[in-house]
Amino acid sequence: MTTVDHVSANIELTRRYFAALEQGALDDELAQFFHPDVVQHEFPNRLVVNGAKRGLAEMLEGARRGQQVVQAQRFEILNIFGAGEQVAVEALWSATLNVPLGTLAAGDTMRAHFGVFLVFQDGRIIKQHNYDCFEPF
Repeated sequence: MTTVDHVSANIELTRRYFAALEQGALDDELAQFFHPDVVQHEFPNRLVVNGAKRGLAEMLEGARRGQQVVQAQRFEILNIFGAGEQVAVEALWSATLNVPLGTLAAGDTMRAHFGVFLVFQDGRIIKQHNYDCFEPF
């Protein structure tokens, strides 16, 4: 596979990953995107004030917990590009809340601007860095 094909494959996998998140993928359906040694760093934001570092098990558990809080989430990819084993994504996230949060009621839409940086190894995500900027709530 040429370098261009390799980067294109990583970008396509990234698009499928975001689509799976939108569709509510859990457990093995979600785990297929990750290298077993994956590490996610979520940098401090309004919901995770101290930031977080998670491995695969914590990431999958977080996806399960997230489905209790939100429904019908959407990721609008605004920009995506790759180089080598890395892919960078700028996305607008929105979701309907199942529970009240801050000034938002259950049923309201929450929005955030995400910067997500992925590193691939063996065709799967091994590192994910999230910079999540939530609109006021």
